[in-house]
Amino acid sequence: MPKGKGLIRSLSRRGTRQDKKPRGAVKAAPLAEPTVCQCCGAIYSHRTWRRNHKATMALFDRAAWTVCPGCKQAEAGQYFGRVLIRGAYAVANENTLRQRIRNVDARARFTQPERRVISVAREGAVLEVLTTSQKLAHRIVRELKKAFRGRATYHWSDDDGSLIATWQRDDAPPAGAR
Repeated sequence: MPKGKGLIRSLSRRGTRQDKKPRGAVKAAPLAEPTVCQCCGAIYSHRTWRRNHKATMALFDRAAWTVCPGCKQAEAGQYFGRVLIRGAYAVANENTLRQRIRNVDARARFTQPERRVISVAREGAVLEVLTTSQKLAHRIVRELKKAFRGRATYHWSDDDGSLIATWQRDDAPPAGAR
């Protein structure tokens, strides 16, 4: 019985690496496991930085201590995601939008401590949010659009791979509404 093209192509391993890791995942030097971040308390275990690993005194006794890449990136002010929040609705509901951004940031930090909000600042009529990753910026804008409607646009840079995500809602909220 002849083999189909799908089966033949699935057995072809040409062009794949042995470790199956994406190109960006290759780190300079592996860390000892476990390693604990002395700034935020994240634990490096099983080749990932997490906050939800089981932390015991025995783990802390044998752990190496260092600063995680997320803390280094935040300290340096290096960002890969930039969120611009515009419109009359954003000006009228700035506190509500900031609270939603804090909630999204807290949820992301719990399982992925390297993804975090670096700063939230108002520049004129625009609220600017800088994040350490593209995915967090994308998630913030998606959550704002889901919660408050509006229009979202995304622009990825070819130079450094950063994302500029824009959320805009021009209508002012009615009196007494959220």
